[in-house]
Amino acid sequence: MTALIVTAVVLVLAIIIALLVYFLAFYQKSHYYQSSFQIPSVEYNPEVLVEHSKIRNELEQKVNNEIDNIFQRSSLNRYYIKSHVANFRSNDGLKTDVLLKFQFLVRHADSLKRQADIILHQKLKLDESFLKIDNSLPYLKEMSEVQAEHILNNRCGIGRDYPTMERIADGSIARKTDWPWQASLQMDGIHFCGASLISEQWLLTAAHCFDTYKNPKLWTASFGTTLIPALMKRKVQLIIIHENYAAHKHDDDIALVKLSTPVLFSNDVSRVCLPDATFEALPKSKVFVTGWGAFKANGPFTNTLRQVEIEIISNDICNQVYVYGGAVSSGMICAGFLSGKLDACEGDSGGPLVIALNGSIWHVIGIVSWGIDCGKENKPGVYTKVTLYRDWIKSKTNI
Repeated sequence: MTALIVTAVVLVLAIIIALLVYFLAFYQKSHYYQSSFQIPSVEYNPEVLVEHSKIRNELEQKVNNEIDNIFQRSSLNRYYIKSHVANFRSNDGLKTDVLLKFQFLVRHADSLKRQADIILHQKLKLDESFLKIDNSLPYLKEMSEVQAEHILNNRCGIGRDYPTMERIADGSIARKTDWPWQASLQMDGIHFCGASLISEQWLLTAAHCFDTYKNPKLWTASFGTTLIPALMKRKVQLIIIHENYAAHKHDDDIALVKLSTPVLFSNDVSRVCLPDATFEALPKSKVFVTGWGAFKANGPFTNTLRQVEIEIISNDICNQVYVYGGAVSSGMICAGFLSGKLDACEGDSGGPLVIALNGSIWHVIGIVSWGIDCGKENKPGVYTKVTLYRDWIKSKTNI
Protein backbone atom coordinates (compact mmCIF):
# COMPACT_ATOMS: atom_id res chain seq x y z
CA MET A 1 0.00 0.00 0.00
CA THR A 2 2.84 2.39 0.91
CA ALA A 3 4.57 1.63 -2.38
CA LEU A 4 1.37 2.38 -4.30
CA ILE A 5 0.93 5.72 -2.51
CA VAL A 6 4.55 6.73 -3.14
CA THR A 7 4.22 5.74 -6.79
CA ALA A 8 1.01 7.74 -7.15
CA VAL A 9 2.56 10.85 -5.54
CA VAL A 10 5.66 10.58 -7.76
CA LEU A 11 3.45 10.18 -10.82
CA VAL A 12 1.34 13.24 -9.93
CA LEU A 13 4.49 15.32 -9.32
CA ALA A 14 5.94 14.18 -12.62
CA ILE A 15 2.77 15.21 -14.47
CA ILE A 16 2.76 18.63 -12.76
CA ILE A 17 6.44 19.20 -13.61
CA ALA A 18 5.88 18.08 -17.21
CA LEU A 19 2.93 20.45 -17.57
CA LEU A 20 4.97 23.34 -16.14
CA VAL A 21 7.84 22.63 -18.49
CA TYR A 22 5.46 22.41 -21.45
CA PHE A 23 3.73 25.64 -20.43
CA LEU A 24 6.98 27.57 -20.14
CA ALA A 25 8.56 26.05 -23.24
CA PHE A 26 5.71 25.80 -25.73
CA TYR A 27 2.59 27.68 -24.58
CA GLN A 28 1.86 30.70 -26.76
CA LYS A 29 -0.23 33.47 -25.28
CA SER A 30 -1.65 36.74 -26.57
CA HIS A 31 0.12 39.79 -25.15
CA TYR A 32 -1.31 43.30 -25.30
CA TYR A 33 0.52 46.62 -24.96
CA GLN A 34 -0.79 50.15 -25.16
CA SER A 35 1.40 52.87 -26.60
CA SER A 36 0.91 56.56 -27.27
CA PHE A 37 2.05 58.50 -30.35
CA GLN A 38 2.16 62.11 -31.44
CA ILE A 39 0.86 63.02 -34.92
CA PRO A 40 2.53 66.40 -35.58
CA SER A 41 2.04 66.30 -39.35
CA VAL A 42 -1.77 66.10 -39.13
CA GLU A 43 -3.61 69.32 -38.41
CA TYR A 44 -6.15 68.96 -35.62
CA ASN A 45 -9.78 68.78 -36.72
CA PRO A 46 -12.59 68.43 -34.11
CA GLU A 47 -14.20 65.76 -36.32
CA VAL A 48 -11.35 63.38 -35.48
CA LEU A 49 -12.79 63.11 -31.97
CA VAL A 50 -16.25 62.22 -33.32
CA GLU A 51 -16.84 58.49 -33.26
CA HIS A 52 -17.25 56.89 -36.71
CA SER A 53 -16.70 60.20 -38.54
CA LYS A 54 -15.11 59.92 -41.99
CA ILE A 55 -11.94 61.81 -41.01
CA ARG A 56 -11.53 59.70 -37.86
CA ASN A 57 -11.97 56.41 -39.75
CA GLU A 58 -9.41 57.47 -42.35
CA LEU A 59 -6.85 58.53 -39.73
CA GLU A 60 -7.38 55.33 -37.74
CA GLN A 61 -6.67 53.31 -40.87
CA LYS A 62 -3.56 55.37 -41.61
CA VAL A 63 -2.19 54.85 -38.07
CA ASN A 64 -2.94 51.12 -38.10
CA ASN A 65 -1.28 50.73 -41.50
CA GLU A 66 1.84 52.53 -40.26
CA ILE A 67 2.16 50.29 -37.18
CA ASP A 68 1.46 47.19 -39.29
CA ASN A 69 4.23 48.13 -41.72
CA ILE A 70 6.72 48.73 -38.91
CA PHE A 71 6.26 45.31 -37.33
CA GLN A 72 5.55 43.27 -40.43
CA ARG A 73 8.94 44.36 -41.80
CA SER A 74 10.74 43.70 -38.51
CA SER A 75 12.21 40.71 -36.70
CA LEU A 76 8.91 40.44 -34.77
CA ASN A 77 6.77 39.93 -37.86
CA ARG A 78 5.84 36.34 -36.93
CA TYR A 79 4.73 37.41 -33.44
CA TYR A 80 2.84 40.56 -34.36
CA ILE A 81 -0.94 40.20 -34.80
CA LYS A 82 -2.47 43.66 -35.20
CA SER A 83 -2.81 47.23 -33.92
CA HIS A 84 -5.98 49.00 -32.88
CA VAL A 85 -6.46 52.75 -32.41
CA ALA A 86 -8.09 53.17 -29.01
CA ASN A 87 -8.68 56.91 -29.18
CA PHE A 88 -7.39 60.33 -30.24
CA ARG A 89 -6.51 63.19 -27.90
CA SER A 90 -6.08 66.86 -28.66
CA ASN A 91 -4.07 68.04 -25.66
CA ASP A 92 -0.68 69.51 -26.62
CA GLY A 93 -1.14 68.58 -30.29
CA LEU A 94 -2.92 65.60 -31.81
CA LYS A 95 -2.07 62.27 -30.14
CA THR A 96 -3.35 58.72 -30.38
CA ASP A 97 -3.38 55.74 -28.04
CA VAL A 98 -2.86 52.43 -29.84
CA LEU A 99 -3.31 48.87 -28.61
CA LEU A 100 -0.73 46.40 -29.95
CA LYS A 101 -1.37 42.65 -29.98
CA PHE A 102 1.36 39.99 -30.15
CA GLN A 103 1.39 36.25 -29.69
CA PHE A 104 4.49 34.47 -28.38
CA LEU A 105 5.80 32.03 -25.80
CA VAL A 106 5.26 33.05 -22.20
CA ARG A 107 8.95 32.67 -21.37
CA HIS A 108 9.89 35.12 -24.16
CA ALA A 109 7.55 37.92 -22.96
CA ASP A 110 10.14 40.24 -21.42
CA SER A 111 12.72 40.01 -24.19
CA LEU A 112 10.17 40.42 -26.99
CA LYS A 113 8.61 43.42 -25.27
CA ARG A 114 12.07 45.04 -25.16
CA GLN A 115 12.55 44.26 -28.85
CA ALA A 116 9.18 45.82 -29.71
CA ASP A 117 10.18 48.92 -27.76
CA ILE A 118 13.50 49.21 -29.60
CA ILE A 119 11.90 48.67 -33.03
CA LEU A 120 9.33 51.41 -32.45
CA HIS A 121 11.95 53.85 -31.17
CA GLN A 122 14.21 53.23 -34.16
CA LYS A 123 11.46 53.48 -36.78
CA LEU A 124 9.69 56.51 -35.34
CA LYS A 125 12.89 58.53 -35.16
CA LEU A 126 13.06 58.42 -38.94
CA ASP A 127 11.65 61.44 -40.75
CA GLU A 128 9.52 59.36 -43.12
CA SER A 129 7.14 58.21 -40.36
CA PHE A 130 4.24 60.57 -39.61
CA LEU A 131 4.00 59.11 -36.07
CA LYS A 132 6.34 60.29 -33.31
CA ILE A 133 7.01 59.01 -29.81
CA ASP A 134 4.84 60.52 -27.08
CA ASN A 135 7.14 60.83 -24.09
CA SER A 136 4.38 62.05 -21.75
CA LEU A 137 3.13 58.50 -21.11
CA PRO A 138 4.70 55.08 -20.42
CA TYR A 139 5.89 53.76 -23.75
CA LEU A 140 4.68 50.15 -23.83
CA LYS A 141 2.15 49.62 -21.09
CA GLU A 142 1.24 45.96 -20.62
CA MET A 143 -2.48 45.21 -20.46
CA SER A 144 -4.48 42.17 -19.39
CA GLU A 145 -6.69 40.40 -21.90
CA VAL A 146 -9.82 41.69 -20.13
CA GLN A 147 -8.55 45.29 -20.31
CA ALA A 148 -7.60 44.80 -23.95
CA GLU A 149 -11.03 43.37 -24.83
CA HIS A 150 -12.62 46.38 -23.17
CA ILE A 151 -10.58 48.72 -25.38
CA LEU A 152 -11.10 46.64 -28.54
CA ASN A 153 -14.88 46.74 -28.05
CA ASN A 154 -15.17 50.35 -26.89
CA ARG A 155 -16.90 51.49 -30.05
CA CYS A 156 -20.60 52.14 -30.21
CA GLY A 157 -22.99 50.40 -32.55
CA ILE A 158 -20.90 47.37 -33.56
CA GLY A 159 -23.30 44.43 -33.80
CA ARG A 160 -25.29 42.62 -36.45
CA ASP A 161 -23.80 42.91 -39.94
CA TYR A 162 -26.58 42.06 -42.34
CA PRO A 163 -30.27 42.70 -41.53
CA THR A 164 -32.81 40.13 -42.73
CA MET A 165 -36.57 40.09 -42.30
CA GLU A 166 -37.52 37.86 -39.37
CA ARG A 167 -40.34 37.67 -36.89
CA ILE A 168 -39.97 37.43 -33.11
CA ALA A 169 -42.97 35.12 -32.69
CA ASP A 170 -41.74 32.80 -35.46
CA GLY A 171 -38.51 31.88 -33.70
CA SER A 172 -36.05 34.58 -34.73
CA ILE A 173 -33.40 34.07 -32.05
CA ALA A 174 -30.69 36.73 -31.90
CA ARG A 175 -27.11 35.56 -32.37
CA LYS A 176 -24.71 36.08 -29.50
CA THR A 177 -23.02 39.25 -30.77
CA ASP A 178 -25.88 40.77 -32.81
CA TRP A 179 -27.21 43.21 -30.21
CA PRO A 180 -24.55 43.47 -27.46
CA TRP A 181 -26.10 46.63 -25.94
CA GLN A 182 -29.37 44.90 -25.03
CA ALA A 183 -29.96 44.66 -21.28
CA SER A 184 -32.72 43.24 -19.11
CA LEU A 185 -33.99 45.21 -16.11
CA GLN A 186 -35.01 42.77 -13.40
CA MET A 187 -36.47 42.54 -9.92
CA ASP A 188 -35.63 39.45 -7.86
CA GLY A 189 -34.18 37.89 -11.00
CA ILE A 190 -37.43 38.34 -12.93
CA HIS A 191 -37.35 40.25 -16.24
CA PHE A 192 -39.48 43.41 -16.30
CA CYS A 193 -38.16 45.63 -19.09
CA GLY A 194 -35.52 45.97 -21.75
CA ALA A 195 -32.84 48.68 -21.88
CA SER A 196 -29.93 49.84 -24.04
CA LEU A 197 -26.33 50.20 -22.87
CA ILE A 198 -25.12 53.65 -23.98
CA SER A 199 -21.87 53.79 -21.97
CA GLU A 200 -19.90 51.73 -19.45
CA GLN A 201 -22.33 52.75 -16.71
CA TRP A 202 -25.55 54.11 -18.24
CA LEU A 203 -28.66 52.43 -19.64
CA LEU A 204 -31.43 54.06 -21.66
CA THR A 205 -34.96 52.76 -21.06
CA ALA A 206 -38.64 53.75 -20.67
CA ALA A 207 -39.97 55.74 -17.72
CA HIS A 208 -43.10 53.59 -17.46
CA CYS A 209 -40.95 50.63 -16.37
CA PHE A 210 -40.73 52.35 -12.98
CA ASP A 211 -44.39 53.29 -12.52
CA THR A 212 -44.68 50.92 -9.55
CA TYR A 213 -41.12 50.41 -8.28
CA LYS A 214 -38.79 53.41 -8.28
CA ASN A 215 -36.23 52.35 -5.66
CA PRO A 216 -32.96 51.55 -7.49
CA LYS A 217 -31.98 49.05 -4.78
CA LEU A 218 -34.78 46.75 -6.00
CA TRP A 219 -33.39 46.54 -9.54
CA THR A 220 -30.57 44.71 -11.29
CA ALA A 221 -29.44 44.77 -14.92
CA SER A 222 -28.62 41.57 -16.77
CA PHE A 223 -26.59 41.23 -19.99
CA GLY A 224 -26.24 38.47 -22.58
CA THR A 225 -28.70 36.84 -24.96
CA THR A 226 -30.29 34.61 -22.31
CA LEU A 227 -32.00 35.65 -19.09
CA ILE A 228 -30.98 32.37 -17.43
CA PRO A 229 -28.06 32.00 -17.26
CA ALA A 230 -27.07 35.66 -17.48
CA LEU A 231 -23.71 36.55 -19.00
CA MET A 232 -23.19 39.45 -16.59
CA LYS A 233 -25.19 41.25 -13.90
CA ARG A 234 -24.93 44.68 -12.31
CA LYS A 235 -26.78 46.34 -9.44
CA VAL A 236 -28.57 49.61 -10.14
CA GLN A 237 -27.31 52.75 -8.40
CA LEU A 238 -29.60 55.46 -9.75
CA ILE A 239 -32.81 55.84 -11.77
CA ILE A 240 -33.52 59.16 -13.52
CA ILE A 241 -37.06 59.55 -14.85
CA HIS A 242 -37.87 62.45 -17.17
CA GLU A 243 -39.23 65.34 -15.13
CA ASN A 244 -42.34 65.76 -17.32
CA TYR A 245 -43.32 62.09 -17.41
CA ALA A 246 -46.67 61.16 -15.89
CA ALA A 247 -47.93 57.59 -15.57
CA HIS A 248 -51.39 58.43 -16.95
CA LYS A 249 -49.99 59.53 -20.34
CA HIS A 250 -47.37 58.34 -22.85
CA ASP A 251 -45.39 61.57 -23.38
CA ASP A 252 -41.76 61.85 -22.17
CA ASP A 253 -41.57 58.09 -21.61
CA ILE A 254 -37.82 58.00 -21.12
CA ALA A 255 -35.52 57.14 -18.21
CA LEU A 256 -31.83 56.62 -17.50
CA VAL A 257 -30.36 53.94 -15.27
CA LYS A 258 -26.90 54.23 -13.73
CA LEU A 259 -25.17 50.96 -12.88
CA SER A 260 -23.41 50.60 -9.53
CA THR A 261 -20.21 49.45 -11.26
CA PRO A 262 -19.18 49.91 -14.92
CA VAL A 263 -19.37 46.98 -17.32
CA LEU A 264 -16.31 45.67 -19.12
CA PHE A 265 -16.88 45.68 -22.87
CA SER A 266 -16.38 42.48 -24.87
CA ASN A 267 -17.69 40.92 -28.08
CA ASP A 268 -20.87 40.10 -26.15
CA VAL A 269 -21.41 43.34 -24.23
CA SER A 270 -20.87 46.79 -25.75
CA ARG A 271 -22.73 50.05 -26.28
CA VAL A 272 -25.09 51.33 -28.94
CA CYS A 273 -24.60 54.73 -30.60
CA LEU A 274 -26.84 57.67 -29.78
CA PRO A 275 -28.06 59.61 -32.85
CA ASP A 276 -27.49 63.30 -33.50
CA ALA A 277 -30.40 65.45 -32.35
CA THR A 278 -30.98 66.46 -35.99
CA PHE A 279 -31.34 62.90 -37.33
CA GLU A 280 -34.73 61.98 -38.76
CA ALA A 281 -35.64 58.41 -39.76
CA LEU A 282 -37.66 58.53 -42.97
CA PRO A 283 -40.88 56.52 -43.44
CA LYS A 284 -40.22 53.00 -44.77
CA SER A 285 -36.73 52.96 -43.21
CA LYS A 286 -35.79 49.48 -42.00
CA VAL A 287 -35.30 49.23 -38.23
CA PHE A 288 -34.96 46.47 -35.64
CA VAL A 289 -36.57 46.03 -32.24
CA THR A 290 -35.23 43.42 -29.80
CA GLY A 291 -36.29 41.96 -26.49
CA TRP A 292 -37.37 39.04 -24.32
CA GLY A 293 -41.06 39.96 -24.52
CA ALA A 294 -44.07 37.75 -25.12
CA PHE A 295 -45.02 36.42 -28.56
CA LYS A 296 -48.60 37.59 -28.02
CA ALA A 297 -50.61 39.68 -25.57
CA ASN A 298 -50.65 38.15 -22.05
CA GLY A 299 -48.20 35.46 -23.16
CA PRO A 300 -45.10 34.32 -21.26
CA PHE A 301 -41.71 35.97 -21.75
CA THR A 302 -39.00 34.14 -23.67
CA ASN A 303 -35.63 33.22 -22.14
CA THR A 304 -33.65 33.93 -25.32
CA LEU A 305 -33.30 37.38 -26.89
CA ARG A 306 -35.32 37.77 -30.08
CA GLN A 307 -35.46 40.32 -32.86
CA VAL A 308 -37.83 41.65 -35.49
CA GLU A 309 -37.24 43.88 -38.50
CA ILE A 310 -39.96 46.48 -39.05
CA GLU A 311 -40.46 49.80 -40.85
CA ILE A 312 -40.84 53.42 -39.78
CA ILE A 313 -44.40 54.68 -40.28
CA SER A 314 -44.99 58.43 -40.54
CA ASN A 315 -46.75 60.12 -37.63
CA ASP A 316 -49.33 61.47 -40.09
CA ILE A 317 -50.39 57.94 -40.99
CA CYS A 318 -50.24 56.82 -37.35
CA ASN A 319 -52.51 59.67 -36.32
CA GLN A 320 -55.24 58.70 -38.79
CA VAL A 321 -58.58 57.96 -37.14
CA TYR A 322 -58.37 54.23 -37.95
CA VAL A 323 -54.90 53.97 -36.39
CA TYR A 324 -54.24 56.03 -33.23
CA GLY A 325 -56.47 59.03 -33.88
CA GLY A 326 -54.02 61.79 -32.98
CA ALA A 327 -52.43 60.13 -29.94
CA VAL A 328 -48.93 60.03 -31.46
CA SER A 329 -47.03 63.21 -30.52
CA SER A 330 -43.88 64.71 -32.03
CA GLY A 331 -41.84 62.99 -29.30
CA MET A 332 -42.88 59.55 -30.55
CA ILE A 333 -42.04 57.26 -33.49
CA CYS A 334 -44.40 54.75 -35.07
CA ALA A 335 -42.84 51.55 -36.37
CA GLY A 336 -44.19 48.25 -37.63
CA PHE A 337 -46.73 47.46 -40.33
CA LEU A 338 -50.37 48.46 -40.62
CA SER A 339 -51.03 44.87 -41.61
CA GLY A 340 -49.92 43.86 -38.12
CA LYS A 341 -48.14 40.62 -37.09
CA LEU A 342 -44.59 42.00 -36.77
CA ASP A 343 -44.34 44.01 -33.56
CA ALA A 344 -42.86 44.41 -30.10
CA CYS A 345 -44.96 43.08 -27.23
CA GLU A 346 -45.28 42.94 -23.43
CA GLY A 347 -41.86 42.62 -21.80
CA ASP A 348 -40.12 44.46 -24.63
CA SER A 349 -40.85 47.85 -22.99
CA GLY A 350 -37.80 50.05 -22.56
CA GLY A 351 -35.86 48.12 -25.19
CA PRO A 352 -34.14 49.59 -28.24
CA LEU A 353 -35.43 50.44 -31.69
CA VAL A 354 -32.24 50.65 -33.75
CA ILE A 355 -31.25 51.71 -37.25
CA ALA A 356 -28.01 51.02 -39.15
CA LEU A 357 -26.22 54.18 -40.33
CA ASN A 358 -22.91 54.57 -42.19
CA GLY A 359 -22.85 50.89 -43.09
CA SER A 360 -23.65 48.72 -40.10
CA ILE A 361 -23.18 51.19 -37.25
CA TRP A 362 -26.30 50.83 -35.10
CA HIS A 363 -27.98 53.83 -33.48
CA VAL A 364 -30.84 53.70 -30.97
CA ILE A 365 -33.57 56.00 -32.30
CA GLY A 366 -36.52 54.69 -30.29
CA ILE A 367 -37.50 53.19 -26.94
CA VAL A 368 -40.33 50.64 -26.79
CA SER A 369 -43.15 52.66 -25.19
CA TRP A 370 -46.75 51.75 -25.96
CA GLY A 371 -49.29 50.33 -28.39
CA ILE A 372 -52.62 48.53 -28.54
CA ASP A 373 -52.30 44.75 -28.35
CA CYS A 374 -49.33 43.07 -30.11
CA GLY A 375 -49.14 42.82 -33.89
CA LYS A 376 -52.73 43.95 -34.28
CA GLU A 377 -53.85 45.35 -37.64
CA ASN A 378 -53.63 49.17 -37.80
CA LYS A 379 -52.02 49.24 -34.34
CA PRO A 380 -48.23 49.42 -34.83
CA GLY A 381 -45.80 49.94 -31.98
CA VAL A 382 -45.13 53.44 -30.67
CA TYR A 383 -41.64 54.37 -29.48
CA THR A 384 -40.14 57.30 -27.58
CA LYS A 385 -38.21 59.41 -30.09
CA VAL A 386 -34.62 59.46 -28.79
CA THR A 387 -33.46 62.40 -30.94
CA LEU A 388 -35.96 64.71 -29.23
CA TYR A 389 -34.34 63.87 -25.88
CA ARG A 390 -30.72 63.94 -27.03
CA ASP A 391 -29.93 67.12 -25.08
CA TRP A 392 -31.73 65.78 -22.00
CA ILE A 393 -29.62 62.60 -22.10
CA LYS A 394 -26.44 64.65 -22.38
CA SER A 395 -27.46 66.91 -19.50
CA LYS A 396 -27.86 63.91 -17.20
CA THR A 397 -24.98 61.67 -18.33
CA ASN A 398 -22.59 63.92 -20.32
CA ILE A 399 -22.85 61.38 -23.18
